[in-house]
Amino acid sequence: MNLPVAELPLPIRFRPPAPMTDDELLVFSARNEILWVEREANGDIHIKPIAGCRISTINIHIISAFAEWTDTDGRGKALANAGFSLPDGSMRGAYVAWMHNDKWKHLTEHEREGFAPICPDFVVEIVGPYDELPDLEAKMEQWISNGVEVGWLIDPKEKSVTIYRPGEQPEVLAQPTSVQGTGPIAGFELVLARIWA
Repeated sequence: MNLPVAELPLPIRFRPPAPMTDDELLVFSARNEILWVEREANGDIHIKPIAGCRISTINIHIISAFAEWTDTDGRGKALANAGFSLPDGSMRGAYVAWMHNDKWKHLTEHEREGFAPICPDFVVEIVGPYDELPDLEAKMEQWISNGVEVGWLIDPKEKSVTIYRPGEQPEVLAQPTSVQGTGPIAGFELVLARIWA
C-alpha cells in the first residue's frame, strides 16, 4: 500500500479499504521505518512518530536492566520494540516485553521474524510526547484482555508507574524509587532514579 505518510500530520489513524494482513503490515511498517505503526482489532491503522531522545534513553535503561535480569533468571525471552499479532486481531508493539521460553520455542522462524502471533506475558509502555494518556490506558487494558499477566505504564512527566493485572484495578505508584516485578517477572526490580532524572 502506497501512502504518503510523510505528508500527513502525525499521529494519524486510518482504515485501509481491506484489513492488512500481518505480512502486509510488516512491509508497510518497513517502508515507513521512522514511524511506529500498529493495527487496531477493527483494522484501523495507527501511525505515530518514533519516540524522541528522552524516551529512547529511558527505554535503553529499562531494556538493559531487564535484559540483564532475564539472562540471569533464564525462564524467558526479553524483547524490545517488538510487534505482536494478538488474539483479538490487533497488532500491538511494546517498548519492552517478556515471554516464557515455552511460548518462544513454539514460534516458527517466520513468526519470530515478523509480528509473533502470541501475547507476551509482560509488557512495558512509556508515555511519550506523541501519546494521549487515555489511548495508552486503553492499550494497556487491551494487552491484559489478550493475555498479558502484568503490564507497566511508565509516565516520565508525572513520575508515575501504573501496574495492570488481570481482574484488578490498575495500581498507580506516584514517584516510586523502584518498582518490583510480580507474577511472571517476580524477582525483577526496576530502579527509577535514572528514569526520573
